[in-house]
Amino acid sequence: MDIAKLYTTQISMTEWFEKINHKQTATLREEDNKKRERLKTINDITGMPFDEPTQFKATDIAKQTPQFKKFLAEHGDELCALRLLPTDSNMPKLRLRGKTIRETLKWFAEQKIDPAKYVGDFVPHSSVQLFSTIFVVNQHGIFGEIIKGGHYQLTQGFYDKHKPVTFAYDFKSWQISDTAPEYKQELETIIAWLHIKNPDKQKTLQEKLHATFANNYLCGYFETVTNGDGAGLWFVDYNRILGDMFADAAYAKNDQEALLKGQPASKGKASGPVKIVLQKDIAHADINEGDVLVCDITTPDYVQLMRKAAAVVTDRGGILSHAAIVCRELGKPCVAATGSSTTILKNGQMITVDADAGVVKFV
Repeated sequence: MDIAKLYTTQISMTEWFEKINHKQTATLREEDNKKRERLKTINDITGMPFDEPTQFKATDIAKQTPQFKKFLAEHGDELCALRLLPTDSNMPKLRLRGKTIRETLKWFAEQKIDPAKYVGDFVPHSSVQLFSTIFVVNQHGIFGEIIKGGHYQLTQGFYDKHKPVTFAYDFKSWQISDTAPEYKQELETIIAWLHIKNPDKQKTLQEKLHATFANNYLCGYFETVTNGDGAGLWFVDYNRILGDMFADAAYAKNDQEALLKGQPASKGKASGPVKIVLQKDIAHADINEGDVLVCDITTPDYVQLMRKAAAVVTDRGGILSHAAIVCRELGKPCVAATGSSTTILKNGQMITVDADAGVVKFV
């Protein structure tokens, strides 16, 4: 599989929800567009590090105002992610990552937008990412995944050199699928920033962000990146709506006998005949209502097939990847990261997908 080519096909969580006509799409877009305002609020109160952007009105960028020219002269050769955020939550955001600030201006000029309706966030970008995480904090505890490398591998569900490591913390003890001490050390450093014992700080966060807490940990959906070029740890997302979607979810360990074992990406149980659809065949693929969709990973091209499927089984992917969250919203059981479902299973075989336990069995 061409990972670089596959990455170009990926879309944001909001765009995934738009594809399935999710009733909260506009609300989720607004939540996503303002995530760094929320992270800034937490930073002001607790000092929690985040990838703080430099923001300009898009008209300042287009007109090259003196203030923007000064910023460009001082930081033009630095890497960034440019996010063009609309003032109307029904409009999509536009983004470009991994270019210098100066290089983003050519891309900016090519966008067919009314600058008066956008603001531009120049977000710091590191070319060296040591660890990334994606996780949820709720009343059950903390669960998610950590990987060596960029966080897009977790949100988009594909990875190359290093596999995601799953973890769970019930506020007492850890379950981590890889026992290398570096993972636990990294996770303890991260969640320490969310452990807010001071009642005054909790009250302020409740008032300003409608924040909720469990065992003094800030609840929600989070993403982090730890950079190796001196920038250190950044929180890059705090989403309250996605956190609420997982209010009843907890980590599951698949220690039972099964044909295939993976991660419970979207809970539930379903049975049906196997239908394998590889990425190279997706343009002309179709499945019957009630088939179990089996693939390497689910990309946006699979949405119509996911709608018809009784359940979804993947070789790769993660428990909180965008596709997994969409499966959850579609009400489709999904077992991800089995490693070999497309090679072990055969078309037409009757299987049961037990996504509560993260296993696949013959009927």
